[in-house]
Amino acid sequence: MKTTKLLARALLCLLVYSLTANLLTAQQRSPIPRNRTITAIVRDIDARNIEASIRKLVSFGTRNTLSEQNDPKRGIGAARDWLYAEFMKAAEASGGRMTVEKQSYEQAKAARVPQPTIVTNIVATLKGTQPESVDRIYVVSGHYDSMCNSTTDAKCDAPGANDDASGTAAVLEMARVMAKHQFEATIVFMAVAGEEQSLLGSTHFAEEAKKQNWNIDAMFTNDIIGNTLAGNGIRDRGTVRVFSEGVPSNETPAEANTRRSVGGENDSASRQLARFIKEMGERYVPQFKIMMVYRRDRYGRGGDHIPFLERGWPAVRFSEMNEDFRHQHQNPRVENGVQFGDLLEFVDFAYVANVARVNAVSLAVLALAPARPKGVTMLSLRLSHDTDLRWEANKEPDLAGYEIVWRDTTAAVWTNSQAVGKVTTFTMKGMSKDNYFFGVRAIDKDGNRSPVTYPRPMGRNQPADRTTSTTTTSAP
Repeated sequence: MKTTKLLARALLCLLVYSLTANLLTAQQRSPIPRNRTITAIVRDIDARNIEASIRKLVSFGTRNTLSEQNDPKRGIGAARDWLYAEFMKAAEASGGRMTVEKQSYEQAKAARVPQPTIVTNIVATLKGTQPESVDRIYVVSGHYDSMCNSTTDAKCDAPGANDDASGTAAVLEMARVMAKHQFEATIVFMAVAGEEQSLLGSTHFAEEAKKQNWNIDAMFTNDIIGNTLAGNGIRDRGTVRVFSEGVPSNETPAEANTRRSVGGENDSASRQLARFIKEMGERYVPQFKIMMVYRRDRYGRGGDHIPFLERGWPAVRFSEMNEDFRHQHQNPRVENGVQFGDLLEFVDFAYVANVARVNAVSLAVLALAPARPKGVTMLSLRLSHDTDLRWEANKEPDLAGYEIVWRDTTAAVWTNSQAVGKVTTFTMKGMSKDNYFFGVRAIDKDGNRSPVTYPRPMGRNQPADRTTSTTTTSAP
């Protein structure tokens, strides 16, 4: 009888625990109201516009950076001028908020540039409502140059339908749709040249932005986002890869020592950006999945986000799930019955539209939400079973407060969150910093959430202070 009663009590405790856990899980995963502006952006992105843009870019025959710059029908110059005109058309719907420029410079002779060459980026800037002193800037790019087998062959046909007319068309469509809306932060839509000659256009833009001390909070590049049938026969129309580095490209030796001590190999600002894209993209485009790849880029390869990473800005790369290398960097031809070349017939326009939607959703939330919390620190050396966090107060007038997020150290994404209000310090009672990773994100009154900021450890406290609890205070 005693055993039966003990068993019944155990079962009751297990049932209560299960119900409580399910309730907590439901609270943690409660749906966040959708923003109407973002829903409209998702709806308005049109695969037909993207198809028309890709077809037009392919029609220029080649877009090699070294090709003709003054021919109105063929070469990089014809593509440049058409893109400029199209971004100008997009700007007409912005009420004066979007400006468009040709950012040109002369590239000196280099390994893939046999003679001095003008390289031109098309840059469309949708100005946000924030004052310039605090203006956050988000950059999204595709590269409009193309190539055959050789980077220096300026004469061969290089249609570049997927690499990278697909990414360029996606950026142009985002500009067309998003120019109609107003955002707090500034968004830059960019088509760059010289990517195939070693990231020339994007490097120039990033260096100029650094000289001007721009506050670039995130950068996306879209490169090879149009093919859904891989060379191995696998077709995937429902997934896109997002590449993000873990250890920052510009990490200092001191920062590396700290990281080795407390962790954070998977918690760079770029990795947080990838998690943010996955969360927001799958919320607003639920039929489309984001596969996070924990690499800066594909194995041993690179893209236009790298110059931004090297200058300390968070950046990621979007690429199709499965590539077909017969249709990249190839002279169009048929060999043994196999078609080679980056041709229109191998681009899935509806797929490109979904990649554009994920980009646009993420950019819109970033540009509407508060900034990532700054100065996030963890009281790392206080011996306690609690975790103490503190951060600087955001300055946005529509700030609602903050969330603490956490996950198991082996989890890929943030799995739990707790709203803590408009405070600048908080203690997670009974949760050890040894066992979880923590972060902080800001929320505005419309429910828009910033990316997560991963905390850095605070300095060593005096031994007498190690048992002192952190108090919770209101933000100014």
